[in-house]
Order: sequence, then C-alpha cells, then structure tokens
Amino acid sequence: MSGQENCVRMTRLAAKRAAQTEIQQPITKKRTVLGEISSNCVNGVVSGKNKKFRVEPGKLDGGVKKRGKKAVKKVVIDGKSGSVFDFDGELGDPQMCAAYASDIYEYLRNMEAETKRRPLSNYIEKVQKDVTVNMRAILVDWLVEVAVEYKLLSDTLYLTISYIDRYLSVNVLNRQKLQLLGVSSMLIAAKYEEINPPHVDDFCYITDNTYTKEEVVKMEADVLKSLKFEMGNPTVKTFLRKYNSVAQETQKMPSLKLQFLGYYLAELSLLDYECIKFLPSLVAASVIFLARFTIDSKVHPWSSALQLYSGYKPSDLKDCVLIIQDLQSGKRASSLKAVREKYMQHEFKNVSELTSLEIPDSFFADIKEC
Repeated sequence: MSGQENCVRMTRLAAKRAAQTEIQQPITKKRTVLGEISSNCVNGVVSGKNKKFRVEPGKLDGGVKKRGKKAVKKVVIDGKSGSVFDFDGELGDPQMCAAYASDIYEYLRNMEAETKRRPLSNYIEKVQKDVTVNMRAILVDWLVEVAVEYKLLSDTLYLTISYIDRYLSVNVLNRQKLQLLGVSSMLIAAKYEEINPPHVDDFCYITDNTYTKEEVVKMEADVLKSLKFEMGNPTVKTFLRKYNSVAQETQKMPSLKLQFLGYYLAELSLLDYECIKFLPSLVAASVIFLARFTIDSKVHPWSSALQLYSGYKPSDLKDCVLIIQDLQSGKRASSLKAVREKYMQHEFKNVSELTSLEIPDSFFADIKEC
C-alpha cells in the first residue's frame, strides 16, 4: 500500500471516528427544576410549601411587550359585544388569549349568573337558625389567616368562601360545625387550585384538633354533594385580573400600588355578608373604581374603556362601592384584622393604610360612550 493510499485510509478512519463520537455525544441542555422556579409576584406562580411553578388557569391578562426601550400596548374594542380587550398584536402567544378573549369573557359572565353557582343573598335570614352574620365574618377572617399560613393562592381563598356561602344557602348548620365547614371547603378549593395542597391532617392541626380527620373528610363529601361537584365558578379575582389590566391601559408601567390595593379591597369584600348579593364581576368593577379613586381622588375613577369592557356604568357600582369604602375606612368589620394586617406588609406597599375621601355624587353619573 502506497503512502498516499495509507494517508487517505487514515483520513477516512479519522472522519468515521469523529462521526461516531458526534452521534454518541449527548446534547447537553440546562435542566430547569420546577421546584427552583420562583416569582416575587403576589398571587403569581408560587404555590404550596415547596413553591412549585404554576401557570394560573383562566388568566387572561393582556401583556406589555417591550420593543427596544419603549413599551407598546394596544387596546382593541370588540365590534360585536362592545367589549374592550388589551392585546399586544401577538396572536400566537397563548397567554394573551387575544383571539378568543371576548368569547371567554362572555362565557364567564354567563357562568357567574347561573343560579346553581350563586348563593342566596339572604340565606342567613331565610335558611340558617344558629349561624349569624357576625359568625360568618369571623370565619372568613380566620380563613384569611389560614391561607396566609399555608401560602395558598388567593384564588383558593375566594373559592373557599364561595363554597361556604353556597353550602349554607341550602343546608342548616349548627354553629359548632361552622369552622369544620370552613376547613373542609378550603381543603376542596386547595385541591382544585393548588399544586401542593395541604393535607387533611394540616387542617385538623390548624383547628387545634377540634375536629378529627374523619369529620373533615365527611364534611368534605357533604360539601361536594351539596355543590353537585360544580366547583369551578368565576370569582371576584377572575374579573379583577382583567379589569386591572384595562384600568392601566394608558400607563407605561403597571402600577403595583393599584394592583395591590385592588387585591386588598376585594378580600375585604369577602368579609361583608351584604356583598353576596352582587355578582363577582360587579364587585371587581367596584374594587377598581374605589382603588383608582383612593390613589387619585381628583380624576374620575371610571373610564369609557372600563365601562365598555365591564358592561357596568358608575351608577351600577354605587351601592357596592360605598359598602367596600365603609370596609376600607373601618366603619364595617373594624374588629377583623387579618386582611388589614396582611396588606399592611411592605411587600404589598402597605396599601391597607390608605384611606379614601368622600366620593362626589358626580363620579357616579353615567359616562357617555365614545
């Protein structure tokens, strides 16, 4: 074999070895462990004791897309329904749901009004014999503490209160079992919303073992039967996400103070029995109205965009806004501290310390649609 042939043969062997090495060489990618992903966003992606990553279901919040140094945000008015949807032009982003946001919103509005998902507005007077308005408020206040203790999502808290009110609308309950109903309802809501929900033993422990594991499980079954397993209904938080996005349509950067203040006022509304008579979407709209007025009392707190999107005029919101304002000022439920202390923290920008002035009647006058 000549030297030239030998050289060619060696070159082929080297190329073959290189090709085999390339095939066998594993493609190295950085592996992201879900338990390591965290967020500082309130009610965002953190859930459970191990802080697992979570994409919130039903989240339709429109986003702000950064292009260079500018933030571009577009508001679109749906021609059929007259609804307003914020969307950044990227129909391919599933998080934006821009292509079918109007259909989803219409579906949620229809769902919230269904009789089977609504509690009686006067169930304490009409159904209950041993449970009072004050007892309900104390239970809700305590459940806020439990949700904070176990780092539960606010969606879990809202569903819990919804289950309690719906159950008490059709079942007479002894006051000794009211706390049992509370923890069992939160157990169901946590299983529905959380990635790592607390165990039954955790809820027994949080009640100082007032109830046994068997009692909690039995009440859980009773609640599920009473709800006919219809557990996924829209809450105030469902609509608050979207309204907050529309309310900040003209701002270059999202206002965390407005967002946290909205969360605070919405959770205050859970304490008041009178708020049950309002649809969740109306309560959410009232919360945005009062939050904007609290931050800047000189500017009209409602806008044509909010009116078009929500379907509510300022006059529709007046009764609910005034109730929530009384809660904010301490004229109602002043002895219940859990929500106030929760939002007194620096991470929530101390929004529970904010107060609002008397709202002029002119702000409740209807806005002419543009």
